Amino acid sequence: MRTSWKARAVVSALGVLAALLAVGGAQAMRDAAPVNTAPPTISGTPTVGQALTASDGTWSNTPTSFAYQWLRCNGGGNSCANVANGTLKTYTLVGADASHTMRVRVTATNADGSNAAQSAQTATVAAATSSAAPKNTAPPTITGTPKVGQTLTADPGSWSGNPTSFAYQWQRCDADVAACQDVIGATSKAYAVPIADLGYRLRVVVTAHNAKGTASATSAITTVVVPVAKLINPRPTLAILGVQFTGSTVYAHFRICDASAKNLSIIETDSRPGKLSYTRRFATLVPPLPCGVYTRHWLPVARFRGPGRYTLTLRAQNKSGLISLPARRTFSHG
Repeated sequence: MRTSWKARAVVSALGVLAALLAVGGAQAMRDAAPVNTAPPTISGTPTVGQALTASDGTWSNTPTSFAYQWLRCNGGGNSCANVANGTLKTYTLVGADASHTMRVRVTATNADGSNAAQSAQTATVAAATSSAAPKNTAPPTITGTPKVGQTLTADPGSWSGNPTSFAYQWQRCDADVAACQDVIGATSKAYAVPIADLGYRLRVVVTAHNAKGTASATSAITTVVVPVAKLINPRPTLAILGVQFTGSTVYAHFRICDASAKNLSIIETDSRPGKLSYTRRFATLVPPLPCGVYTRHWLPVARFRGPGRYTLTLRAQNKSGLISLPARRTFSHG
């Protein structure tokens, strides 16, 4: 039975159509961007200083390249933000990552386009573990005005060794030399300046701690603590804050206030019943502005060193010749 030319034409057309459909289907399979079928993952220990590494995950449509963006997120893995310089497959955790979780976004690309997929978040990033005790690399600083009634605040400075905590100790220092003593109970980061600090300079000692040990560093000393109101006095004033004996040497600690803003003379007199008195002079190295706390020491002459009653008297004299009222302390030696 002979096939008509019309039938042969129909068969030929159907064959061509089938071939075209096959070619088009294959082309459609090729013309598609990558599709993620298993999300990226992260390997590594989430601790500052450690490296995390991204896996690409699984993708269809044959990606030809991958790009990475590390993300810093909150504890729940939300509110994520791009990490600066976090665009490589491996990322080393930094101090800013501590207490956060991390994700990585992987972008797959082929000739037909790109798509991105994101990993699950890591556990919360832990602070670095240190192999050495802290070491100060920039000293503590103090902010605020050294004035009675004001509050000063300590900054701990910079440290290596990843300190886990800091302790603070505020100190009072003389106006003219760096003779400093701890302020009892002043161990907070903030320090409210009391009236007792008038005429002193202040500093703070910061002690850093980690599992390997401790180290301390000291701030620069502030300017002299000034009063709340402007000082107006017709002549200098002098108040003895403390006197102590170290062996036979006398150490006297005192506050001078004077409105002249110039150095003064300090007149010290030793006396004892039945003995001729003895007078010596010192000078301030830094003028009271308007008040200053000073320490001076001396060895009394021989007639005042044995047992008996001993009195020291201090007065301050300014450049105008005005002299303070005397301040005295009396002791009995056994």
